[in-house]
Amino acid sequence: MKVEIYHASKFGNGEKVVAYLQGLLVVKGHQADFRHVRDASPKEMPAADLYVFCAPTRMGKPIGKMRRFLKKAALPEGAKYALIATHGEATPNKKTGKMPTPEEIEKYQQNLPVMDALLKAKGAVKVAEVKVYVRGDTMKGPLAEGWEKIVEAFAAKLL
Repeated sequence: MKVEIYHASKFGNGEKVVAYLQGLLVVKGHQADFRHVRDASPKEMPAADLYVFCAPTRMGKPIGKMRRFLKKAALPEGAKYALIATHGEATPNKKTGKMPTPEEIEKYQQNLPVMDALLKAKGAVKVAEVKVYVRGDTMKGPLAEGWEKIVEAFAAKLL
C-alpha cells in the first residue's frame, strides 16, 4: 500500500507523530512518505492508496495552513483518507481551578470534524481518525504519555 502523509506541525509534535506512523507502516512493508504542507503542492499530490492528514488544533480548529491545503487539495474521487489531530490536554481553569466540562472540551476540539468536512466535500472517504494529546496548556508539548500506543493502534486500523 502507498501512503502519503501530510502534516502542519508548528512545534514538532505532529511531525513526531507522523514520523512514528511512517516508521510503523514501512516496517510492515508499505511505502509511506511524509511532508509538511508548506513543502507540498495541494494541486500536485502524488497518487496513493491512502492519504493521512495531521494538524494541530488552534482555537478549536485545524491550523490555517492545513485548512488552506485541504481546500485546494486535488484528490481523486473516492480517495481514502485518515486524520490525526493533536490537542492540548484538558487542564484546570487558572482562575477557578475547575476542569472543563465534556461540552467545553468538545467546543475546542473541532479539528477532526472541520478536516473531515473539507475532505468529504471532495468525495473522499474516511477510513480512520485519532486524537493525540500534548501535555500542558500550550501545544508546545511534549506529547502526552502513551502517545506511541495510540499511534500504533491507529496504524493497525489503517492496515
